[in-house]
Amino acid sequence: MLRLATERWGDALQTRLPFPALHPVLRSLRLPAGATLSARMARWGLAIVLAYGLVALLTPLLIHLGVLADPNAGLANPIYAPPSLAHWCGTDRLGRDVCVRTLAGSGVALQVVAIALVLALLIGVPLGMVSGYLGGWVDRVLVLLMDTLYTLPVLLLSVVLAFLLGRGLPNAAAALCVVYVPQYFRVVRNQSAQVKAELFVEAARSLGAGPLWILRRYLLRNVITSVPVLLTLNAADAVLVLGGLGFLGLGLPETIPEWGGDLQQALTAVPTGIWWTALYPGLAMFVLVLGLSFLGEGLEQWLSGVGNP
Repeated sequence: MLRLATERWGDALQTRLPFPALHPVLRSLRLPAGATLSARMARWGLAIVLAYGLVALLTPLLIHLGVLADPNAGLANPIYAPPSLAHWCGTDRLGRDVCVRTLAGSGVALQVVAIALVLALLIGVPLGMVSGYLGGWVDRVLVLLMDTLYTLPVLLLSVVLAFLLGRGLPNAAAALCVVYVPQYFRVVRNQSAQVKAELFVEAARSLGAGPLWILRRYLLRNVITSVPVLLTLNAADAVLVLGGLGFLGLGLPETIPEWGGDLQQALTAVPTGIWWTALYPGLAMFVLVLGLSFLGEGLEQWLSGVGNP
């Protein structure tokens, strides 16, 4: 029904719009025959994430070649200059180019989030497998520890850890890492507890296979399937948490372009009609979170075999 409604909506707009150039854009909104909503979400999410990755790779190179200005250089520019040909997104209160800082902030956000989630993955997955397979007092201790961390609000725990560790890129990644370790632990631990009761695990154990061999050979490949979905959804949440830390002044140093820090500096200028210093960093954060959420939801529907046409 969603595909039929979209096609009717596009046809109705096509008959009313007098501009033929807009018709291909409207046709692109239709769901193709046989495609599911989850497939479209995953496709658009992947395109957005790849676009941000390309921007993150090219921006430092363009800055080094002199094509883009230094994101921290602003003494020669007027402060709070509106968007123009010289500065496409305007300048901030220090005369820094908002467009360059927004582009550079994408690489910083992806770098911090990637480091944090990879560390959380490397810690949470092995601990969950060991806890679910061994059971006993090891399982009880690890579950108690992870449940304690899991019950704390994500932003509150991140703020406390960032305050204790101090500002910096590795410190922000470490603060985010601790937040997401319990999520990977809980998912992997529950699946490991189910998989260890399967017949092929019992057969391997009866043939003399040790715990390390069983964990690496049988459990890992069966419990890792749900990790990509959780990884993308956690990445979207981590971008927001990192922005919140920067907004509170607990994220990265001021010399590193970061969306949350730029939003905090733009807060006092918004009531005076200077909108561009807050619009572009906030829009960049919103689109990245939207792309990661689309990718995660699409992967979840695809892996679960549920598609809503």
